[in-house]
Amino acid sequence: MAARIFSIAGHMILALFVALTAFWGTLALWYRLPFGEIARYSIPALWVVLALVALRGCAFSRWRQLIPYAVALAALLVWWQTIGPRSDKDWSPDVARQYTSTMEGSTVRVTNVRDFEWRSDTDFTQHWEERSYDLDTITRVDLFTSTWGNPAIAHTMISFGFADGRYLAFSVEVRRQKGEAYSAVSGLFKQNELVAIAADERDVIRVRSNVRGEDVQIFNLRTSPARAREALVYFLSMGNRLARQPRFYNTATTNCTTVPFYLARKLNPTLPLDWRVLVSGYLPDYLYDIGALTHQVSLSELRDKGRITERAKAADQSANFSQAIRESVPEP
Repeated sequence: MAARIFSIAGHMILALFVALTAFWGTLALWYRLPFGEIARYSIPALWVVLALVALRGCAFSRWRQLIPYAVALAALLVWWQTIGPRSDKDWSPDVARQYTSTMEGSTVRVTNVRDFEWRSDTDFTQHWEERSYDLDTITRVDLFTSTWGNPAIAHTMISFGFADGRYLAFSVEVRRQKGEAYSAVSGLFKQNELVAIAADERDVIRVRSNVRGEDVQIFNLRTSPARAREALVYFLSMGNRLARQPRFYNTATTNCTTVPFYLARKLNPTLPLDWRVLVSGYLPDYLYDIGALTHQVSLSELRDKGRITERAKAADQSANFSQAIRESVPEP
């Protein structure tokens, strides 16, 4: 009796493995096959047929029927490993340049800081600049979240403030090609590269609040000057690494929220992994629970006072944009 139970369990586990790899393989072939439309439909269809034959073999213990699928799966995995990220595609203008930096003492010089003048998502004037910052004068670190439609899904950005009143914001994004639309599903299958943007807040924050009409919130993070400096150096080194060696964006593991979380874990290895890191609209809840946000007010009040969209629209192109959007924002 026990042997029969183990046999049935083994059949079920093998069938589940075939089903899961078949599902993954179908999407991988659909999104990444380099051939034309006929191959894009016919090869995944053949893959599904092989998987169905393998599942039939699992059901009736006809193990030879699994051989064609096993060979095809091995070939698919070998091919998958040959697909690497690139840096030479025809990129959309807003993600065309990866920032880099050099340091001399406490001064860092950042090239390709984006400072676009946005009038709409398709109408803008490009400005890429070289700027210098004194790491010894960091005064604050802020988290921005931007949501559209579903409040559980947010784009997150980190911004560093300096004693001279300037701010440098970082946004980890999909590096889209010209005319390409973002897809969360394709982002799981090596469809897009990763880009880190260093930008003026009147660019990277304003385009979301004023141009796209997204719900943008700001949260001032509790951190020491030493930790703030270490965090900024991490972002700067990340830009240099991406310029040398491109990486793929991944919707689940390498995106706008998980990269800052990896940074936080680097600074504090004891931070627990939490589902709210993936469901990024709840990231402020997680930060509040671990004490990274002030507890002098409730989280709901932090969210209300941190909602900047109306202040951003009022400030618009003002030179005091960054100061205006921080009015009434609670600080530690």
